[in-house]
Amino acid sequence: MTPSVNPPVIRLGAGAGYSGDRIEPAVELAEHGQLDFLIFECLAERTIAIAQQARRKDPHQGYDPLLEARMRAVLPVAVKNRVRIVSNMGAANPVAAALKTAQVVRELGLPPLRIAAVTGDDVLDAVLSGAWRFDESGEEIIAYRDRIISANAYLGAGPIVGALDAGAEIVLTGRVADPSLFTAPLIHAFGWRMDDWTMLGQATVIGHLLECAGQVTGGYFADPGFKDVPDLARLGFPIGEVTADGTVTVTKLPHAGGRVSAATCKEQLLYEIQDPAQYFQPDVIADFTGVEIEEDTSNRVRVTGGRGGAPTPTLKVSVGYLDGFIGEGQISYGGSGAMTRARLALQIVRERLAIAGVKTGELRFDMIGVDSLYGNTLDSTASEPTEVRARVVGRTDSLNEAQRIGNEVETLYTNGPAGGGGVGKSVRELLAVKSVLLPREVVQPAFTFVEI
Repeated sequence: MTPSVNPPVIRLGAGAGYSGDRIEPAVELAEHGQLDFLIFECLAERTIAIAQQARRKDPHQGYDPLLEARMRAVLPVAVKNRVRIVSNMGAANPVAAALKTAQVVRELGLPPLRIAAVTGDDVLDAVLSGAWRFDESGEEIIAYRDRIISANAYLGAGPIVGALDAGAEIVLTGRVADPSLFTAPLIHAFGWRMDDWTMLGQATVIGHLLECAGQVTGGYFADPGFKDVPDLARLGFPIGEVTADGTVTVTKLPHAGGRVSAATCKEQLLYEIQDPAQYFQPDVIADFTGVEIEEDTSNRVRVTGGRGGAPTPTLKVSVGYLDGFIGEGQISYGGSGAMTRARLALQIVRERLAIAGVKTGELRFDMIGVDSLYGNTLDSTASEPTEVRARVVGRTDSLNEAQRIGNEVETLYTNGPAGGGGVGKSVRELLAVKSVLLPREVVQPAFTFVEI
């Protein structure tokens, strides 16, 4: 599975853009994409805090919930086609993820694979033992001590490169900067220096274009009548063809749905970017201002011109903490006067919550939906919708207070106004995330291999 020395082109495939993403496009890429690497990006800001909660309940859990399903689907074809896999599906427990993957390899009867787990991003002890302050608010983190459940630093490409250089065929990480998942295979394949800021800046461009998978092939781009994208139900995920000078051609499988164009790439390039001249990453401060995007042929876009400078002496750490509860209730009203009755329902609940003394930090009263009950069977030219769903949602400090919000919506069944139905209510614990910057020397990334 090790690529040849100084290969002319490295082909990277994006197998996922978030934890719950579709699995079949990744299998298609492994089967038909002539890939060197398949990268699954599956962590959002709160995802790892949720994973830490799962690990607390069971020390063998804490990795991505779709890890096993993805591996069972993709490993047979990846092994057949000598495709190496890199992913942050390790989430809060990369070692357990690697052990589970090894189990899948055995159960599928595949030949032994070298599976590495990247660790060191969990810095909870360091965060709780220092006099740190949240970057957003300046508050002392120690004041949140009893509510904090996770603290994970954004690692860079270094430990992944180390694992690949040591022969890893699958690398599973925890919290790693999204572009670094793609940067690492390129550093490994082309032998780029870790202080070649120009190449690492361009590699970050590549990673940023590919990291959200179907977004750059037209998924998030699509807007019917304005930006039409064909066959979205069979949307293909992107491939990046990268040469040793960092030039990337973004494309997709010819038979897959979607579209790769200069416009899809430009939108993705600017996605979630605050300052294109200074995109702070653990590997490099990337500069996107010189990027050039050129359509080659249909569904092939060449991207060059990324550059960068030395990274900061600190690493961003996402701190997950418990921040109360969300209580919610919904009820539908249909037919003549639906909106008038829904408005009255919301006013009733507003007054009831005040009478009952329910304490909320935030409270919303919404009317949502226009066709979820009747579809096209009623007159769509009416001045007001013939159906509406009333929603009340509030944030509280206690589970009991959150439950009372949905309960008050439920009482509308018999306490008016007329014609309410389809009540739903829920309570969920709220996980919030804030950030702190830690000196790099506090964070000690490493990788280990698991036995098959």
